[in-house]
Amino acid sequence: MSESCGNPAAETDALMARRTKFDRSRDCVKCKTNTGNIVIRHAVYCKDCFTPLQITKLKRTLEPTINAASAAAKGPSRNKLRADGNLAIGISGGLGSTVLLDLIARCYYSTDGSTKTKGKGGTKHPRNNESIWREARVFYIEMCGAYPESASRDRTDEIRLIVEKYPAFEFCPLRIEDAFDPAWWARVGGRSPEKEHAMGVNLASEDLLLGSVSSPTGSPCAALRAYLSSLPTATATQSAIANLTRLLLLYTATSTGSSHLLLGTTLTSLSIGLISGVAVGGGFVVREEAGEQWAPRGGTSASAVKIVRPLKDMGMKECAAWAWWNGLAVVGKENVSGGRQGIGGLTKDFIVGLERDYPSTVSTIARTCAKLAPKAAASERCVLCERPAQKGVQEWKARISIRSVRDANTDASQAAPPPKLNPPHDGHQLPPTLALTPHLCYACHTTFTSRSSRSAAHLAKGVALGAQGGPVPLPAWVASRMHEFGSGGDSAGHAGGDKEVWQGKQMGAGEMQAVVGEFLLEE
Repeated sequence: MSESCGNPAAETDALMARRTKFDRSRDCVKCKTNTGNIVIRHAVYCKDCFTPLQITKLKRTLEPTINAASAAAKGPSRNKLRADGNLAIGISGGLGSTVLLDLIARCYYSTDGSTKTKGKGGTKHPRNNESIWREARVFYIEMCGAYPESASRDRTDEIRLIVEKYPAFEFCPLRIEDAFDPAWWARVGGRSPEKEHAMGVNLASEDLLLGSVSSPTGSPCAALRAYLSSLPTATATQSAIANLTRLLLLYTATSTGSSHLLLGTTLTSLSIGLISGVAVGGGFVVREEAGEQWAPRGGTSASAVKIVRPLKDMGMKECAAWAWWNGLAVVGKENVSGGRQGIGGLTKDFIVGLERDYPSTVSTIARTCAKLAPKAAASERCVLCERPAQKGVQEWKARISIRSVRDANTDASQAAPPPKLNPPHDGHQLPPTLALTPHLCYACHTTFTSRSSRSAAHLAKGVALGAQGGPVPLPAWVASRMHEFGSGGDSAGHAGGDKEVWQGKQMGAGEMQAVVGEFLLEE
């Protein structure tokens, strides 16, 4: 039962009355004859009307993104839909991605995998139409490498069995630790492994100074766990895993010539992602959460991948009903202990409860966030999440944030020594004062520098590599991009076109008091 901010004991109108389960009757609102089997936002539908309703929702979201000519035409024909590249579908094993795979197979591919064989079923049947995409691949990212062996299991074979039921799709497995694998980076078009030099970031500094990893961590899985274990909060860890998953899918889809990347994000999970994204500081790119067009650095619009979420009008209950009535096997995603302690887990509990009691408000969240737009255009892209970054965000953060409070009596000589800088680079070492902070968006910078009780425990015990003074490994695309900066390929944030060099310096208590002394009032 939901309550307002008033006092129910004193105010009769303070208690919010819950709406009835269905508004009119138990009969289907579409055919008017059958008894309803499911209630969707207070509207009753029978099983026969439920299936075409969900297919209509999927096509209404997906088909306008396939080509501009068909989207602009009034009532486009299915035969005119032609994509510029291949199709990539991201599957996690969860409910949404499993339903998406089944819907795409039903709507655009025949049961035997062919789309060109003439036969019965009418002119609009998938087997009587040419394929919209030349090739179709299903990408699955195995997440067990990010967690201890006792907390997860490898689900690749289970997902493979599900995909093999749809002959039109090619199964392409990946692993989350591939983000730190130079061999994978070379396969998707990055630098070759022999030319790539290991790079890490020192999390003990607010500037996130970069350094070469003199003694590589070893396997990509070990580098991944070192990266995740150094993050200060549970929210930061979940955000990092989401970023790694997204970039793995995008770079791999681009390397296979895909023009569309379909994700099984339902209306419920989209609302969760929007609210949690704003809560962690990603409000500048809130519109990209619903859909975006992404191209690698240096790529053209022809190589761009459209990220589409065809299920963004279908709630979690609708997807569960589709899976139940069609006998779909849902493997499920990783459910590791501690995931509910972050902002994402708390937001999920709130949105799921909201959808149960007041389902219409969940769709309102998605529609409202779709109307939001930043005041200023993006000046660059974040090197970590590859999304638009707001200009001057670090200067603004420095003005409004108090990062630490030190004892005024502490002598400046007792303060922590500044991070050790690398010697001048000779082609293999990084240039001095090269920092990661100027190239990050607000959300990614907060991921590395947020403070909590967990981060304090990490610093006290020396668990985090950054607290020990050693560099934390970075994903392959970040290391590659920062190597370009180090070799003079870009001037943003450090050695610029006028050869300016910016360096972070830790100020003592006396220096800080001298700077703000004239603004202080006498006691």
